[in-house]
Formats: sequence, C-alpha cells, structure tokens
Amino acid sequence: MSNSESQDFSSINLSAAQLENLQQLGYTKMTPVQAISLPPILQGKDLIAQAKTGSGKTAAFGLGLLQKINASDLRIQALILCPTRELADQVGKELRRLARATPNIKLVSLCGGKPFGPQKGSLIHGAHIAVGTPGRVLDHLSKKTLRLHALKTFVLDEADRMLDMGFAEDMQHIVEHTPNHRQTLLFSATFPDSIQHISRRFQKNPTQVKVESQHQAEVIEQIFYHVQKHERNNTLLALFEHYQPQSTLVFCRTKIQCDQVAAHLNSHNIQALAIHGDFDQRERDRVLLQFSNHSCPVLVATDVAARGLDIKLLEAVINYELPHDPEIYVHRIGRTGRAGEQGRAFSLFTSAEQQRINTIETFTNAPAIQDVYASLNRHSNLKIYGAMTTIEINAGRKNKIRPGDLLGALTGDGGLPAEAIGKIDIFDQASFVAVKNSSAKAAVEYLDQGRVKGKIVRARRLV
Repeated sequence: MSNSESQDFSSINLSAAQLENLQQLGYTKMTPVQAISLPPILQGKDLIAQAKTGSGKTAAFGLGLLQKINASDLRIQALILCPTRELADQVGKELRRLARATPNIKLVSLCGGKPFGPQKGSLIHGAHIAVGTPGRVLDHLSKKTLRLHALKTFVLDEADRMLDMGFAEDMQHIVEHTPNHRQTLLFSATFPDSIQHISRRFQKNPTQVKVESQHQAEVIEQIFYHVQKHERNNTLLALFEHYQPQSTLVFCRTKIQCDQVAAHLNSHNIQALAIHGDFDQRERDRVLLQFSNHSCPVLVATDVAARGLDIKLLEAVINYELPHDPEIYVHRIGRTGRAGEQGRAFSLFTSAEQQRINTIETFTNAPAIQDVYASLNRHSNLKIYGAMTTIEINAGRKNKIRPGDLLGALTGDGGLPAEAIGKIDIFDQASFVAVKNSSAKAAVEYLDQGRVKGKIVRARRLV
C-alpha cells in the first residue's frame, strides 16, 4: 500500500455509508493522528495518544466508537470525558456530524452549568453516547440517573488538563462505574508522569502513539519583545497597530489582568472581550460565540478559560506575560499557524523574565528572536472591530429550532442575502446567528417581528 493510499479513509475498515458521509463532510485524507490511531482503535485495543487540539483526534475516537454502537440498544455505550463544557460542546457537535451515517444514534450532553433536569430526562428516554465533564457525569452516577454497565468505549479527552484542573479523583470514581471489559482511549497533549500513572490504572496493555504537533515552528513567526514593566500596554497597542490582525488571542496570567487588558484595548478602538474563571457558563458561552463567529476580533483569556477553544485561521497569539512553563508557551502559540497558514506569536517580557526566554529556547531547541516595540511601524488611527454581529433568539433546541430554520427565515421572508449569514449555534433555550454588520439591523427587526418555524420569537444584539 502506498503512503497516499494509507492516508485514505477507504484504507481502513469503515462502512460504505460512513465513507460517503466523510466525503460529504469534506474529510479527504486522514490526519496523522487519525492514520496512526484508527487501526488499533478499530481493532478494539486500548490507546494512549499524544495529540493536541486541532489535530483531528475527535474524528479518530469518534469513528472508532461509532463502529461499535448497537443502535437498537438505548443504553450508554460510549462515554467521552472532557475538561470543559466548551470542549464537550465541540466534541458533541463533531460526533453528531460523524453519526449521520448511522441512523437513530442519540447523544446526550452531561455538562455543568446547565440544568440537571433536562439531562436526566434525556437519559431516561435513552441514549447511546454521553459527552460530559467529570463533575456533572459523577453527579448523574451518584444519583443513579446514569448507568454505564453497557459501556463499550470510554474516552478521556485532554486528560492532562483534567488532571491539571483537579479532576483526578472524579475520574477514578467514574471509572469504578464502568465494566472491566471496556475499551479505554486516552488523549493528551503532553505525557507527564501523572498521565502514565492513570494509564496504568485505567487501561490494559494500551497501544501508545505520539503525533508530532501539526503547528510547526516554521509556519509560526515568533518574536519576543523586551519591555519595561510600564510599557506592556503600549507595546500591546503597537503590535495591533503594526500587524493589524483580525483574529487575536491574548493570554494573561490573572483574571484582573484579563479585564484590564480588554478595557485598555477597547478604549483604543480595538474591540476585545475578556474571559476567565469568574464568568458563569452563560457568559462564557456568549463570549466564546462572539469570538469564534468573528463578531469580536480579540479575546483576552487565561489558559484555563481558553482551553478547548479551537478557532480556525487565528492570525495571532500574544503573550501579555510569559508563562513559567515552556510547554504552556508551546501550547498557546500552537493555536495559530494551523492548516498550513502562516501564524504569528508575540510575547512581552521584562529583563527579570529573561530566564523564561532561555528555558523556552532550550525546550524548543530554537533561538528566540528578540526585538523592541520601537521597531514597529504604527498606524495610530487604527480601528479593529468584528466583521459580524451576533444576534440572540429566545428559542433553541427545546423549541425544535434548527440552523436551517433560521437560515431559511432570514434569507426567505427576511430578505437577507445568504452571504450575509455566518455561523449559527443552537442551544437548548436560545439560538445565536452571526450576521454581517451591514445586515444586522434588518435581521434583528425581521426576527423580532416575524416568526421562525411558526413560532413568535424575540431577538436582540449581543454587545
């Protein structure tokens, strides 16, 4: 078999329906993590894989677990644990897309920050796949609303972050509710000793694979800017005024720092939203939506708040302050320069932080390019705002609203051109649609006065 053939999904044991579905979804070739992981997964082996967000790992374990689902058995046969609700939502959406080839597959989301009752109801009616966060999954197990005696596949996604966030004990308790003959798939961006430890506890003779990061250093321009402590804000502005990125993730170390940096950018006509641990789930959802659908060009976040965020074509990552751990630095900058696109990573550091630069050089085995902000050509009248506006509609999945319903309403009776409509997200009680700024007023007026799927709805702009 040639190398090119080996990268085709047709080279592995998938159903004809699934191969057709993959083609419709735009999956042409397997990513490295899929090519190396799918054969042992389909053979039923336990797997421990080192792979980062954006590598295609969801499809790797998703295709594997779907092959084992018995659609006529309405019991949980696959459980995917994720560190955050944001990642769980992404995984759930991708699995639903992959499951289109298998009729009548039901998936339930079990995450904190959402009402317990509807989740309980979904479990009572029966489901095949559960995707959730450790705390909420454990809640359901303790209340006996979730039973895992029919479980075939157990997935730990971004297991290193679950450990970092203090979920080790919860993970252990969840495993105790699963059958011994399950298949356990563990995915982690890093392989610290703690990961090896839980692998030994949870897995049986796992196949171990490592996929080199797809975020190759050569496609990421990395520059470290030496600053005095009081120059951080001015240097940050200089970077925006010189490079003019339209999608930027700024990392800060503290919650207070996030709020201050976002306020500083907004005061200089650079639209920015902050996100950190003080946000409730509703606030987090709305901020992440606006960033991912291009309604806001800059997100200022802590590492934990940004975990699981997978934005395509992220132009730049800025470290307002360097992390102590070089692995965290590599993970941060790996969010740009994906899919062969050129990415940029800029970091601010003081003389007192020079040792962090040295550590990063040693860790990455590459020299660090250092500069000062005075070298930047600034456009002082620059304004950076999102190209889209996010509109919230007070009806969602529970009201049987689908993305096609909103698209049809806006482009039909609403009279908007299809190219004016961007990303559409449906939640249980609400829906969100991104609309080009020039069409936002008309979209709000129509939705607020019209009907969607025969239902009178209310609409408002998110600001």
